[in-house]
Amino acid sequence: MAKYLVMVQGTQADYEAMGGKTSPGSPAWNQEELQAMFAYMSAINDDLAESGELVDGQGLAEPAQTRTVSLGKDGKAVITDGPYSETKELMAGYWVLDCASLERVTEIAERVARCPQPDGAPDYPVVIRPIMEGAGDIA
Repeated sequence: MAKYLVMVQGTQADYEAMGGKTSPGSPAWNQEELQAMFAYMSAINDDLAESGELVDGQGLAEPAQTRTVSLGKDGKAVITDGPYSETKELMAGYWVLDCASLERVTEIAERVARCPQPDGAPDYPVVIRPIMEGAGDIA
């Protein structure tokens, strides 16, 4: 068994679309579409919990609530609140899964990618990242 981080992506406009606001590239979601998405994701979570593969999984707050901390040239912290026009997709949610193989976690990611959404909504890849067990995993 190995642990994997499975990530879904989104933009501020996508979150606003889920709240009913249309923007270029992100049509407004209606309540039926939202409920279908939540039911679909809940079914995935239930199946992963039942199989014992789910370690953790959460949706994340909208990018507008993001804070970024970096260091300026003077070594002092530079704290910025998001989102910004140069920012594209951010992680919208994740699962930490303990799966028997990369093939198995890929099957799960494919299922996640099939989540229902309104026609015309952007399609983002589902990203899989193996979780290192220690510094010895760095090649």
